Amino acid sequence: MNSFSGHITGIRTHDALALVTVRVDPHTFEAIVIDDPETSAYLRTNSPVQVQFKETEVIITTAKAPVVSLRNRIEGHISAIEKGRLLSRLTIQTAIGNLVSIISTDAAVELGLEKNSPVTAMVKLNEIILAP
Repeated sequence: MNSFSGHITGIRTHDALALVTVRVDPHTFEAIVIDDPETSAYLRTNSPVQVQFKETEVIITTAKAPVVSLRNRIEGHISAIEKGRLLSRLTIQTAIGNLVSIISTDAAVELGLEKNSPVTAMVKLNEIILAP
């Protein structure tokens, strides 16, 4: 599980959902949670939270500024790659620390991924877990 410390910088709500913006310097993450500030004490501006997401939820691209709907994007480079027969484990060095992605080995080969390759890691906002 990838985990980074940050603080809440914004909250927008509708019905039982909250779109939460979290600053993990120098990046900003967005997460959608089934909760709101009235029912969860941690959903407050400036509250510290952990931004967490599974390694298998990290999407990798080598394209600069791809036109996709994924808003959580972290640029970095591959500091380690372990290629298995089916899956590859990438360790990506970023400005917020190392993060890990597990993708298919076929995808790693198609993208030409190697140690030191520049990449952008992306995570859908519904895959982000916020922990107080």
